[in-house]
Amino acid sequence: MTPLGARLRELRQERGLTQAEMARDLGISSAYLSALEHGKRGLPNWGFVQRLVGYFNLIWDDAEALEALAMLSDPRVIVDTAGLTPEATRLANRLAQSIKDLTAEQCEALEAQLLAMARAARDD
Repeated sequence: MTPLGARLRELRQERGLTQAEMARDLGISSAYLSALEHGKRGLPNWGFVQRLVGYFNLIWDDAEALEALAMLSDPRVIVDTAGLTPEATRLANRLAQSIKDLTAEQCEALEAQLLAMARAARDD
């Protein structure tokens, strides 16, 4: 499941909607909505994300949060390390090989550490 898929499911369930009802309302197939929720589909386009924002009547921070989740929800990530250091390529490959073995908590901790390191590098 992707971050966007998890949030869509949460929003849908909070409103007491079935996938079939939501899909009908949005003019999409139930199969597409299910695949989106389960992370079996790639990123939806910007227009569709805006339809979701409108459908759930999200404003300001909630709308921006959904848009940000969409940008972080590609289930088939490609990391291009061409032109980077050998260490960067090794790290990308190690992550690709081992991410399936990490718990949700470990993923969150690793993400927090990466974000902190990136902020520190930008501040230098």
